[in-house]
This record gives sequence, structure tokens and C-alpha cells, in this order.
Amino acid sequence: MHIPSAVKLHKASRTLELQYGSASYSLSAEFLRVHSPSAEVQGHGKPIMQTGKLHVALSGVEPAGNYALKLCFDDGHDSGLFSWDYLYELATHQDSLWADYLAALAAAGKARDPDESVVKLML
Repeated sequence: MHIPSAVKLHKASRTLELQYGSASYSLSAEFLRVHSPSAEVQGHGKPIMQTGKLHVALSGVEPAGNYALKLCFDDGHDSGLFSWDYLYELATHQDSLWADYLAALAAAGKARDPDESVVKLML
């Protein structure tokens, strides 16, 4: 199990900082929200794409026993328990997971900004 030595919520920058020894990772609230392990996001074997989460923020972080964190988001989402191993996976694979998410958004014609609509023109 990969347990961070420190966890810091930075509300102003909307990030969660995880410290593992000398390595530090900063995960945005948007990244965490779209990768929530909850059934609402992961579905039941078929993930549900999260869109329009650009401005989401973390409103709170609570321990869930000795094995996870419960992250509370300002859009009301708070049902996913982020296990220590899942948080470590998100932290260490952040770049590729984010690139995959952006590619999936583009392919679906969806946007990160809730106030933006993507229109594909067929020429």
C-alpha cells in the first residue's frame, strides 16, 4: 500500500498535494473529480464521461478509515472513496490519464468548461 507521508488541500489553487518521501504530486480538483472511483463516474464496468468540471473545487478531505480519503467536491459529489493505492496511481500516471481524458472529450465533442459547447462542422 502506498500511503502518502503528507496530504495538503490547497483551496486557492484547487489542488490536493500528496507527498511520498521526497516526491510531491499536485492533483487538480478537476482531475480528481473526473477520475473519481465512485459508481457515478466509473459506472458498473462502463465509465461515464464527466464533462464541464473545469471550475470544480475540493470543499473538503476526510479520512475513510486507514485505507482511503473521501474527497468532497463543491458540485455536490462526495461518494467516491479514493484508496491510498488509487491516489498513488493517479499521482504517478497523471500525465497519461489526463491526455487520455482530453482525447476522449475531444472525440465525444464535449468540453471541460460547463459554459462551452463544442460544435463539429461537417464540411
